[in-house]
Amino acid sequence: MPSTHDKDKPWDTPDIDKWTVEEFKPEHNASGLHFAEESSFMTLFPKYREQYLRSIWSDVTKALDKHHIRCELDLVEGAMTVKTTTKTFDPAMILKARDLIKLLARSVPFPQAVKILQDDVACDVIKIGNFVTNKDRFIKRRQRLVGPNGNTLKALELLTKCYILVQGNTVSAMGPYKGLKEVRRVAEDCMKNIHPIYYIKELMIKQELQKNPELAHEDWSRFLPSFKKRNVARKKVKTSKVEKKVYTPFPPAQQPRKVDLQIESGEYFLGKRERELKKIQEKRALQEENSELKRQERAKGYVAPEEEQYENKLLSKEKKEKKEKKEKKEKKEKKRKSSDDNDNDDEDESKHMKSKKPKKSKH
Repeated sequence: MPSTHDKDKPWDTPDIDKWTVEEFKPEHNASGLHFAEESSFMTLFPKYREQYLRSIWSDVTKALDKHHIRCELDLVEGAMTVKTTTKTFDPAMILKARDLIKLLARSVPFPQAVKILQDDVACDVIKIGNFVTNKDRFIKRRQRLVGPNGNTLKALELLTKCYILVQGNTVSAMGPYKGLKEVRRVAEDCMKNIHPIYYIKELMIKQELQKNPELAHEDWSRFLPSFKKRNVARKKVKTSKVEKKVYTPFPPAQQPRKVDLQIESGEYFLGKRERELKKIQEKRALQEENSELKRQERAKGYVAPEEEQYENKLLSKEKKEKKEKKEKKEKKEKKRKSSDDNDNDDEDESKHMKSKKPKKSKH
């Protein structure tokens, strides 16, 4: 079969934009017949959304009636259903209606969720609950995606031209397909411990590069920042070494039962009334101890603090001088007494020595 690749295509002119999505009109349904089968989609919603959905359901029905799609709200089962009718002409509109009820279930406000019915708007519900098992870590990383006062989320919305809502274990996004792809990448990597600020910087650089027509057909990798992973040194938790016990083939000794302990204490042989009296006495003893401790704590507040004694410097000098004089006198008296005692001792010794001298013989 001859190739038709290089043949001329007179209908393919350069002024045609191949990426535009044309609006689907009733004239485009050439047969004019309704669909062969009814298509329907159902979505469950949490109980806290029930009151809001009841208040806006009339607006939802009006928005879907324009496209000839029927919707039902079942409050018993907690479900929303959308179905095609005999007048439905756009086959893709039932998928848009399915996305609408899905966004409403994920807490997207109705004025924003209705925009999904437009042809150039798509949506993506990103599940982020399965990335992290630890709940505290999951909450921290989810908050990192939102940022302080929602600044990180606002920056992502401006750069990707998408509406983003973080709710529970999901991130709902609405906007063009290109932006949704970036939002999914940022949300998933944020839960994998990669900060969104790196992607925000990258998107800002790309936005500036797009304005320059000279760089349209060049590689942008040299302009984009390359962040290296750094292993941050963390404090090691000190684990106490568990001493290995000596292996014994015998089982541990059996612990005494409650009845055994009662028999040992003698409580088992007491009557019912005596046991109750004993419990009351123990309770009262505890109460008295606690009340005594509280009384002591209260009494501490009434104890007067120790005040510094005021000393008159002039009087203190006089007292010091008197003390010094007294001490000097006492020292002098002690010296005199000691000297007198020594003299008396010497005299006694000399007398004693004289008495001991031998008498001369007459021969």
